[in-house]
Amino acid sequence: MRLCDITLRDFRNYECQQIAFDPGVNLIVGDNAQGKTNLLEAICYLGSGKSFRAQKTGEMVRFGADFADIEGSVFSQERLQTLRWVLFSGSRPRQLWKNGVKKKTAADISGVMSTVLFCPEDLMVLKSGASARRRLGDHALCQLRPNYDAALTEYNRILEIKSKILKDHFENPAVLEILPEYNTRLCQVGALLISYRARFYEGLGKEAARYHQQFSGGAEEFVLDYKTVSTVADPFAPVDTLVAALQEHLESHYRAELETAQCLTGPHKDDFSVSLSGIDLKAYGSQGQTRTAAISLKLAQRELMKRESGEEPVLLLDDVLSELDPGRQDFVLNQIVSGQVFITCCEPGRFTKLGKTIEIEKGNVK
Repeated sequence: MRLCDITLRDFRNYECQQIAFDPGVNLIVGDNAQGKTNLLEAICYLGSGKSFRAQKTGEMVRFGADFADIEGSVFSQERLQTLRWVLFSGSRPRQLWKNGVKKKTAADISGVMSTVLFCPEDLMVLKSGASARRRLGDHALCQLRPNYDAALTEYNRILEIKSKILKDHFENPAVLEILPEYNTRLCQVGALLISYRARFYEGLGKEAARYHQQFSGGAEEFVLDYKTVSTVADPFAPVDTLVAALQEHLESHYRAELETAQCLTGPHKDDFSVSLSGIDLKAYGSQGQTRTAAISLKLAQRELMKRESGEEPVLLLDDVLSELDPGRQDFVLNQIVSGQVFITCCEPGRFTKLGKTIEIEKGNVK
């Protein structure tokens, strides 16, 4: 799996630019605020339909433009394919094409180009709040399982409606009549999310433990623990059992949700923790241990995606190497001997021996 080239029109600070890539390592260099991360964002969006930075689609459209266009040629599934996204600055829905045929959702391009992104924020994700860790898992799962992507979208839609009901019921008590219907649906879809997550985190934890053992020289035992609603005794249980457990927890929080006008329970509160030889990393881990564990998680994600599709996903390293000490740099670099890799860096001479160098200045290739 590799991205052969990409064409950007009015995307972020790129007015009109076509860039060809090496099938191996692509080193993207340039000063700060020139467009290096913007390029990685475009690559990530091309394959997944998701941005790791923008909250709204319009944020990715160049200032003053009506729409942005991302188009790329990808060699995957043993053939050359094309992907194209058109993003609008207003409320108009985005548009997607695969091999020249218009598609409805990102699920229609699943497996064409999978990406694993690693940015400086990810180095401390295990010390961050739960939402950052949920995003890490959700982004990986949406690429691995299109059905999960659809379930997550549906869950968030229902959650938004329920939130509005809870906020509106003080002035309009009648809206509470429809709340049970949305609670039931929330539990049904939420049970699917938990089922997917339990299996994903089990595999991720095992693979990350293998990488961490290499990284630490066998000195520490890496264990990932998935945390969900307390009434769920076994996240691997049948979906019907998970639905009942969610309903039980929701009923016990019914009065509190009405009083606070907030959705207090459900898989939108899920989290995971990592311990090293029995010591909780978030509470007691050093910065070095935290970074090592985060690297192990990302490499594990790449390996799981490779096993699933039979092809190595594109690896995106956004200014990560400069944040690591030489030993950790070497470990990461030793893991990217295969597959296509994009590395952003502010220092042109630092990693020039790795592969093709692409110098970016003000949204243009020099």
